[in-house]
Amino acid sequence: MTLADIGEFGFIDRIRQGCLIRPQSVIRAIGDDAAAYEPAVGELVLVTTDLLVERVHFLKAATSGFNLGHKALAVNLSDIAAMGGTARQAFVGIAVPESCSLAYLEDFYRGMQSLAGEYGVNILGGDTTASKSDLAISITVTGSVPAAQMLCRDGARPGDHICVSGFLGDSRAGLHLILNHITPETPAFRNLFQAHVLPRPCLAEGRFLACSGAVSAAIDVSDGLSADLWQIARSSRVGACLHADRIPLSKDLHRFCNHFGYDALEYALAGGEDYTLLFTVEPTHFQAVEQGFSEQFGNPLHVIGQITDSGKLEIESAGGRRTPLTPSGWNHFKPG
Repeated sequence: MTLADIGEFGFIDRIRQGCLIRPQSVIRAIGDDAAAYEPAVGELVLVTTDLLVERVHFLKAATSGFNLGHKALAVNLSDIAAMGGTARQAFVGIAVPESCSLAYLEDFYRGMQSLAGEYGVNILGGDTTASKSDLAISITVTGSVPAAQMLCRDGARPGDHICVSGFLGDSRAGLHLILNHITPETPAFRNLFQAHVLPRPCLAEGRFLACSGAVSAAIDVSDGLSADLWQIARSSRVGACLHADRIPLSKDLHRFCNHFGYDALEYALAGGEDYTLLFTVEPTHFQAVEQGFSEQFGNPLHVIGQITDSGKLEIESAGGRRTPLTPSGWNHFKPG
């Protein structure tokens, strides 16, 4: 069965159940010309939009509808996390080719609804239309954050610690498995595959960091560590130096790179879609932030470098030798 068999409104009737996760403050959900909800009192509204296009951002034949729905929403929730906010509402626009089955679309919505349910996010509407070729997905998520707690990219200062909230490079390794049609038969490969197709947005971690008052700048690692750190450095008009031996690499990534002969550090620097948080912390407050983070989440913070006044991006080897680091990672408009 396809979308043509039931039409847009028939499809809406089928997927609207399970979209309203948190009815408080929602006046009108799916069913009217627009949604209506009351913003959180005394907080700024955050809005983020992400567009995913088949054959550019995903291979439909290589992912289930559920996994695609999960990831499509997760990448937007990660943007809210990077600002220290709470995700509130989601709006979903999809352009559907004739070849896409109704079963796949329903599975796509189940993936979104499952993740939305975990984080208390309502799916309040959107738009559905036809596509002449590929499946395209545009999701907008709104959130909120107290004005004094909002995390931005432009507050890093020389001397600040550069930190990340988790491992880097795993998602890129998972993508390698997908693109090369490698079945993830070992536990390590399965974990890497999951890291790519089912990323976890760090919303709770983002709120913790925002509430700490010690974080000077933040971003989520979507385009790659070096590329996203450069965004912070450029916005803050500072430089940055990474310590090569402090960048957190999972045992799974090491097993993958040893198996294929790749460089795990390069995967971490240039890989994207890890969706860990990359942020800077004032040194005098770091110990309290580190202790609180470990107690709340059961995982350590990783200090991977310092902000400098050089205006350049550099990396320091275990022996203390500094070399320039060229930002590299995902580029939407790089020739294929």
